[in-house]
Amino acid sequence: QVQLVESGGGLVQAGGSLRLSCAASGTILRIDVMGWYRQAPGKQRELVAAITSGGTTNYADSVKGRFTISRDNAKNTIYVQMNSLKPEDTAVYYCNANIVDYRRTYESYWGQGTQVTVSS
Repeated sequence: QVQLVESGGGLVQAGGSLRLSCAASGTILRIDVMGWYRQAPGKQRELVAAITSGGTTNYADSVKGRFTISRDNAKNTIYVQMNSLKPEDTAVYYCNANIVDYRRTYESYWGQGTQVTVSS
């Protein structure tokens, strides 16, 4: 059994900052790419940022220069520091992780989501 638990969402004014965390736990053998996605009302879920186990990162154009993703492999945890937040960043943010468990089954897992609301 594998779980992803997110924390750190909330309400912030435009120009403010938030930091999201996502911790993976359970019968984990290996975690490959981890990332953050978001879904705004009426829109499709989109990639925000992703990071490999080696630290290679990838960002959506809309967040480059404002968001920073990082990873602590020892804790099976990723973070995203979100600065200069804009109202259009308002969405439910989901953590995603591609995990090999002790049965050597490779599967993509999702967290429950955390709401980020940026007021203008």
